[in-house]
Amino acid sequence: MAIDYGHLMSLESRGNRFRYGDQETLLYALGVGMGRDPLDDQELDFVFERGTLKTVPSMASVLANVRLLEDCGWDYSRVLHGEEGLVLHRPLPPAAELVADARVVEAYDKGADKGALIYTETEVRDAADDLPLFTQTRSIFARGDGGFGGATGPSPAPHPVPKGPPDATCVRETRPDQALLYRLNGDRNPLHADPALAQRVGFPVPILHGLCTYGISCVALLDTVCDHDHTRIAGFDVRFSAPVYPGDVITTDMWLDGDVVSFECRVGARGVHVIRNGKCTLRS
Repeated sequence: MAIDYGHLMSLESRGNRFRYGDQETLLYALGVGMGRDPLDDQELDFVFERGTLKTVPSMASVLANVRLLEDCGWDYSRVLHGEEGLVLHRPLPPAAELVADARVVEAYDKGADKGALIYTETEVRDAADDLPLFTQTRSIFARGDGGFGGATGPSPAPHPVPKGPPDATCVRETRPDQALLYRLNGDRNPLHADPALAQRVGFPVPILHGLCTYGISCVALLDTVCDHDHTRIAGFDVRFSAPVYPGDVITTDMWLDGDVVSFECRVGARGVHVIRNGKCTLRS
């Protein structure tokens, strides 16, 4: 079964309901590296409900998993997560019931030998007041599905990162078991847990979830430019460029320009960038 452009562009799913509580909020924060030092008073507010529990803004990426593209005709075994974008209309509460509407925005045909790039958007409301909470955008690179007759123009340009040395840097270690912990947020893809499967598809060990790397970069900015004030982050966009292996040390470089922080993440020991073209928008 191949991708049918008309069918793909017609895909939408409205009125999907999801619910999360403080347990999911705590688990997400632990999964992206919060609380490694249990005596760190600032991080404790994200992993211990001693008062008003703080939320890591990137948690929005796992809260409304609408299975929009599940039967779209692609070769799922060759699919990669390309980009993740987030607009937070207001800070995430530590618990809520959500209503999500998802749709395909566009699908770009990069050619039979290059693949397809599919963009989706999910708009999420808080069921308590039916007002917008966040908007999530995502691009998926379907490597085996080019030549289906989709849009052939250029796909959206990524956020440009300034040249020159960064204004700030944050270094955070990942744990060897981090993928096993993070997968409890909902992504049970065995690629992140099964060593034999990882080796069959070309990786020496199971890789870390891209959205876990996304969360780690968000924690780095919370720590470095937000003084752990989660309400300051209003937008968070990245482009994934290489996998992370559990145990890698991730360095996040940041360039500050008013309410916009450009950033990239690299694993120095392997000489690779794992996130490029990052853009964090801050509330004044």
